[in-house]
Amino acid sequence: MMMGESYEEGCDYLYKAVLIGDSAVGKSNLLSRFSKDEFRLDSKPTIGVEFAYKNIRVGDKLIKAQIWDTAGQERFRAITSSYYRGALGALLVYDITRRSTFENVGKWLNEIKEFGKADMVIVLVGNKSDLGNSRQIGEEEAMNFAEAQGLCFMETSALEKKNVDEAFLEMIFKIHEITTQKSLQAKNNIENNNNNNIISSSDLKMAIPVGKQIISIDEVTVNNQPRCCT
Repeated sequence: MMMGESYEEGCDYLYKAVLIGDSAVGKSNLLSRFSKDEFRLDSKPTIGVEFAYKNIRVGDKLIKAQIWDTAGQERFRAITSSYYRGALGALLVYDITRRSTFENVGKWLNEIKEFGKADMVIVLVGNKSDLGNSRQIGEEEAMNFAEAQGLCFMETSALEKKNVDEAFLEMIFKIHEITTQKSLQAKNNIENNNNNNIISSSDLKMAIPVGKQIISIDEVTVNNQPRCCT
């Protein structure tokens, strides 16, 4: 999928995003908390890939976010890489109590560069902020790293539901901003080409998305501008 597609059954766009990071950093519980407001202490490692939907209203547009939860184990990396295809955003998650998961962030960023889109929106997420007494990565250290890499950054707690919605919505809002700019550019290109009696097939694909059946899920609304993306 080149960009958010338009859909018939109530939603204007579908945005695909992925959750990535080492195993046991809390990716599944972040997704479960965001999509169903659930948390499981006995959560088991993800095998391969799972996904969930969430409807998000941005202005007058209804967006369906399709979030893929990818396995962090090395033996599933070959499966994981194929799911970057069409993804517009990523939550890159590490565990603030395990320095190794933060040190591996660079490896995940390299994977995104190899398999993902060049303009993919990436939010660096330090999860398990409720375990502050066991912290191994300071918030300032992570923030400085994110700034140097041009990433959004936020610490979350899936257990306490702290900043979980905010992290996902940050990513979705930024995706929508980029997608809107691309749509406007494509529309302008078509208008210019119309004046010259030339319409490219790529412009048509961007401006006139294909319809597709979707599933209706609960809605949340984005009310504020992103705080960590520029």
